[in-house]
Amino acid sequence: MKEVKVGLIGCGTVGTGVCRILIEKQHLISSRVGASVILKYVADLDTETDRGISFDDNIFIKDAFQVIGDPEIDIIIELIGGKTIAKELILKAIEKGKHVVTANKALLAEEGEEIFQAASEKGVSVAFEASAGGCIPIVKTIRESLIGNRIKSMTGILNGTCNYILTKIADEGLSFKDALAMAQKNGFAEADPTLDIEGGDTAHKISLLSTLSYGTRVDLNDVYIEGITGITPLDIEFADEFGYKIKLLAISKALEKSIEVRVHPAMISCDNPLASVHGSLNAVSVTGDATGEIVLYGYGAGMMPTASAVVSDIVDIARDLVSGAVNRLPSSFPLVSTSPVLPIDELITNYYFRFSAADKPGVLSKIAGILGAYGISVKSVHQKGRKSKGPVPIVMLTHIAREADVQKAISEIDSLDVIDDNTVIIRIESDQDEQE
Repeated sequence: MKEVKVGLIGCGTVGTGVCRILIEKQHLISSRVGASVILKYVADLDTETDRGISFDDNIFIKDAFQVIGDPEIDIIIELIGGKTIAKELILKAIEKGKHVVTANKALLAEEGEEIFQAASEKGVSVAFEASAGGCIPIVKTIRESLIGNRIKSMTGILNGTCNYILTKIADEGLSFKDALAMAQKNGFAEADPTLDIEGGDTAHKISLLSTLSYGTRVDLNDVYIEGITGITPLDIEFADEFGYKIKLLAISKALEKSIEVRVHPAMISCDNPLASVHGSLNAVSVTGDATGEIVLYGYGAGMMPTASAVVSDIVDIARDLVSGAVNRLPSSFPLVSTSPVLPIDELITNYYFRFSAADKPGVLSKIAGILGAYGISVKSVHQKGRKSKGPVPIVMLTHIAREADVQKAISEIDSLDVIDDNTVIIRIESDQDEQE
């Protein structure tokens, strides 16, 4: 039986999961590939820690470049992350004519064009299913299952840390700080969770998926990014009263002359499939012109779910090697357009406002007057009764409005002496028919 030899660089949590699958399920994988998929080397600076797997002797080494330089290695698996040494290793592997599997969304989102171009020129594959959505096969769905579609839009919950935190705030009334601490304690958040809670991780994923879907380069600097640190139990309570759930959404839409790519907390209707995605789970809704909407749902992170996605890429490349159809599926669709990303100021949608206002006559009319002056029409108003001395929350939902007008109006309202704190703004993501 033909042998396909692989070398793994980076044996952390996900790398350990990949090793477990490749070693413990070697016979199963080989029977499905038609070749023996053999893990020849694992390169990691830590070669001593017991990873709970029975490795062959001499499989662990510290020098990643030794793995890349081995002429017997067909596929390099890069799982160290980052954008410096990882990029160097991937480009060196491509230069050596080796296929690459990676989960490095940050590198591909920011510098993928160079990597994909190098792979194309060398005639090798770069596979990256695990870079977005964990075990959810979103990359395969876009590249293969929906190949006959024009992708119209994607909306996703793509960060398990944020979804876990928002679920805890909603279900248990925890503060953001306490929910984050619980996420860290239970292993759903890093010690430094900034990239997750500020939306950066989600932005990397939706930028990569948008480039893949629309064939246009998405500059991460053009993507509007807003995290979940400002979401409070009070806002979630109000959202629930109006029939909404608050989620950190990755939103991507193909417009007539541009594309939308944005990441921010949003209210979605309780009957939206994404509203029922709880805890650390992820989900992506994709709408194609032929298929309509499809929804993919599953674990977006973790050792074994992410490792499963990595192994699926290894198997795809191994099958190509067995059949002689190397690079059968290009690493990325060609960039066929230069559609700009719609500036956030031009966004038109519905809005939720929560004002912290003095409990005095005329306050509501002052707020409404300023909103009206900027062409913002109020759909409904909700005011909580006073429970203690001090400001009271006034909540408004709007008809569709332009982001630039909203920001100007809120800036003016926040300067009023009857407003105690910055106004909370949450966009409402709904169907255009509902917006109108």
